[in-house]
Amino acid sequence: MYRKDSEGWLKHTDFIILDMICLQLAYVLAYAISGYGFNPYETIIYRNMAVFLELADLVMIFAYGTMKSVLKRGYYRDFVVTLNHAIMVGALAVLYLFLLQQGQDFSRLTLMLTIIIYLVMTYIVRELWKKLLRKQMKDGGERKLLIVTSEDVAEQVVLSMQENNYARFSLAGVAVVDADWTGREIHGVPVVANEETAAMYVCQEWIDEVLVVVSEVLPYPAELIEQLSETGVTIHLNLAKITSVPGKKQFVEKVGDYTVLTTSINYASTRQLMLKRLMDIAGGLVGCIFTGIICIFIGPAIYIASPGPIFFAQERVGKNGKKFKMYKFRSMYMDAEERKAELMKDNKLGDGKMFKLDFDPRVIGNKILPDGTHKTGIGDFIRRTSLDEFPQFFNVLRGVGGIIEPTEKKLDFTGFSLA
Repeated sequence: MYRKDSEGWLKHTDFIILDMICLQLAYVLAYAISGYGFNPYETIIYRNMAVFLELADLVMIFAYGTMKSVLKRGYYRDFVVTLNHAIMVGALAVLYLFLLQQGQDFSRLTLMLTIIIYLVMTYIVRELWKKLLRKQMKDGGERKLLIVTSEDVAEQVVLSMQENNYARFSLAGVAVVDADWTGREIHGVPVVANEETAAMYVCQEWIDEVLVVVSEVLPYPAELIEQLSETGVTIHLNLAKITSVPGKKQFVEKVGDYTVLTTSINYASTRQLMLKRLMDIAGGLVGCIFTGIICIFIGPAIYIASPGPIFFAQERVGKNGKKFKMYKFRSMYMDAEERKAELMKDNKLGDGKMFKLDFDPRVIGNKILPDGTHKTGIGDFIRRTSLDEFPQFFNVLRGVGGIIEPTEKKLDFTGFSLA
């Protein structure tokens, strides 16, 4: 039976355990350097902090994604990630002491030294552990892997597996399906079979798994794959071979009863979406409170200058063409849309796809005086200060918008083209 590798941060349990050990050692050393001895667990406040630090460490590993791609990170990138992680753990510890009102009873020096020692120690231990794992990757593991490929990508595939052998395969050999290279070597890995002899080789030799990666212009060797399946070995097919899209993110998932390769510009995990939604709710609540306060002053001014609703609603196009109602403080007169046609001749955006004037008389309070000078009013003020945008926080709270998002377009906007 095939053992599926752990996914996400769970596959880096070794790094997580080492990180937690380093944090406790740093805590003990910091306690000792502060002059309190080598047992921080003898008093309840320090014992509780020891437990909280580990919980804070786990929370940040999950929320910040500290262990994501840890094996692929270079020295500088890993240090930056470790530094940010250590600072956040320290910040959570400070917040913990503040909320429990124990700041006066806990040594600030001990906490500061803990974070500094932890940063240095966990970074060094992590790099040493990565060095050991990379050596094991190079040496290979117990699982024997046969690479089935084509001649034009054979060197690239073998080299890629040697450099990214995170599953620690032992590369048993290569089978080239569109040429007879038997007897040759590719980066030290022997070519042991061709398309006709590969299945027999798997039957006669110790092979646990087979990786199939062939050229973009060649079809999969379907007959060979069927023969290999009958031998009982695990087969890995390179799904992105025929659907690779440059610059896009791809991952395998289930849609109904189908296993599919999904391609997207980018994607967010459930954790990331949850954190974003929590941020939007918090920001939306604060924004709605400010909107109410601003409305007390702006609302009457709008109504006096231009009797009618103080809010303006317009249907906009959002993500993937989804339509929704956008709300703003009304900054234009009630007949603004009717007057637009007569002002089209002054449109600064000559393509007609969007509309903009240097001085728009439809804005509440805007007037052209007899001497030609321009007079502005409440409408221009709330536009210049962006106060008219505050009601959009209601959309943020409803979940149809976000604090950080691209600008939504009007329904009549036609400026996008695939040409």
